[in-house]
Amino acid sequence: MGELTLLLAAVRAGEPGAVDRVVAMTYRELHSLAHQRLSRSPSITLLDTTSLVHECYLRLVKLGELQASDRVHFMGYAACTMRSIVVDLLRRKMAERRGGSDRHVTLGTDIGEDGAEAEQILRVDAALRELAKLEKRLADVVELKYFAGLTHGEIAEALGVNERTVRRDWEKARLLLHRELVPDPNDA
Repeated sequence: MGELTLLLAAVRAGEPGAVDRVVAMTYRELHSLAHQRLSRSPSITLLDTTSLVHECYLRLVKLGELQASDRVHFMGYAACTMRSIVVDLLRRKMAERRGGSDRHVTLGTDIGEDGAEAEQILRVDAALRELAKLEKRLADVVELKYFAGLTHGEIAEALGVNERTVRRDWEKARLLLHRELVPDPNDA
């Protein structure tokens, strides 16, 4: 077993400081993952790459229930956590634009050029949640491939299936998400 796998076992056992050591060991990978996550939509949050890694770390420590068993599982979990952080920030930002809890009057209705992009990210998140209700493994494949950047082989290993199954699941998930996210012109 590798050092990270042993550290992840220590985290699951509740060993103090184990999460810190896991994050320190994987910091460069987490930084790269955060960079990929934010580079897709750079203007939607005030987070920079380092801030997203640190927010991810804080959630890992706060939850204290990291169940990852190896590097692939951990990176998939981190990618999911980072997506969740970005989505939560966007929800707050969109709520503030719609008035939030404050009562105020504005003279303009423009929500900024990143409003459509933020709405799209929230729609993707909602579609992924619906997909997870329908078939969790399909949503897991999307998370691991798109958000964590894992290969089909790594995803197969993480999910305990073969690569062919992952490829089929990826195509099925893409089709279902496309149906959910792209309106059919015949339905108008």
